Amino acid sequence: MSTRGGQETDLVSAILQGLADDGGLFVPDSLPTFDPASFKGESLAEIADEMLTPFFADTELADELGEICRDALNFPVNLRDLRGDPEPLAVLELFHGPTAAFKDVGARFLAALMERSLAKQTDPRPVTILVATSGDTGGAVAAAFHQREGVRVGVFYPRGQVSPRQQHQLCCWGDNVRSFEVNGSFDDCQALIKTAFLDPALRESLRLSAANSINLGRLLPQVAYHSAAALWNFRRHGKRLNCIVPTGNLGNALACIWSRAMGFPIDRIVLAVNANMTIPDYLSTGEWRPRPSKTTLASAMDVGDPSNMERLFHLVPDFGDLRETVAAHPVDDDGIRAQIAKDYKDYGEIWCPHTATGFHAYDHLARSDRQGTAWSVCATAHPAKFETIVEPIIGKTIDVPASLADILKLPTECISLEPDIEALRSALVDWT
Repeated sequence: MSTRGGQETDLVSAILQGLADDGGLFVPDSLPTFDPASFKGESLAEIADEMLTPFFADTELADELGEICRDALNFPVNLRDLRGDPEPLAVLELFHGPTAAFKDVGARFLAALMERSLAKQTDPRPVTILVATSGDTGGAVAAAFHQREGVRVGVFYPRGQVSPRQQHQLCCWGDNVRSFEVNGSFDDCQALIKTAFLDPALRESLRLSAANSINLGRLLPQVAYHSAAALWNFRRHGKRLNCIVPTGNLGNALACIWSRAMGFPIDRIVLAVNANMTIPDYLSTGEWRPRPSKTTLASAMDVGDPSNMERLFHLVPDFGDLRETVAAHPVDDDGIRAQIAKDYKDYGEIWCPHTATGFHAYDHLARSDRQGTAWSVCATAHPAKFETIVEPIIGKTIDVPASLADILKLPTECISLEPDIEALRSALVDWT
């Protein structure tokens, strides 16, 4: 169903459509609940298969869910203990996929699902996926869909607001992927795509779909890795897991909230944000005031109007209840730099700027909040993607993962675009 109540459909159709006809975001009619003790699987793919089964029941892909999970989730996702009992602290490493960012999980699942679904359709026209990115999403989506049958991808990113290596990952694909450098902010990119989806003629003629975290096909596998982390932690330590989630557009954080609502052993959830204060200000005042995004070192979190807040409002409509659901911890650029330097000096750990916001939040918890509890921090990207920021701070060259090194050897190409719906329309219609 849509968060705005204007459309109901099955899961696969919602994933293929991306955004509801009324401009709302698709959500399940209700969330299933689970007994964590009943889960026998250990790997992410095994846990995802079991957790997602109720969502896919009675869909055309119900019998292929296990295959989709194995296809998409074929790289490590690790909950690595940093400190042991009595106060366990772990890092949930989500950056071991092809583009070295947590977005690989959702993007690869979505691509595997859509390719199988589209192969069953009789319409020969390709589906056109539009994705706005503040850094990591676009590269992960481009990599996941590159050369997949029946799909083409348009990636839209803000000029001058992504790291050099992120930009390379956005622009190196060709074939069925085009990259658009927008003269504006991430919010401008996101607004352009939302406007395109609200144009019925454009949406129909190009068979538009979305691959941002507004798409349920991206969000559900993220629920799976939060659920898996909670299960792994409970099996090791016998404790519910408290989670710190760096967030910008709120997809990763919402996935954690949904996991807890579905019965997985998660306790407190803290959102680590950068200097974009929309969410912390709301939790302080009760007034939702989206605003233009600010550019920070944690560029993938530079979001002033996080889309998935609509899903959170739908899940928890009462402000008092919502304040009990999550907390938020903001970190400015000076704090990010200091955290990267501190954790490298004290522990030999190297974080990307986004992950550093999470560990900053952990270090600023009250002592009473840590006693006798287990905490994890999501590591959202490999630090090698942000070498121009991290290497000067730690005084060391960061080794580049092999998969990322291969991507960085590819030539790049992009199309400049003004943040205007007519410019977007022209670019899309001319794409033949």
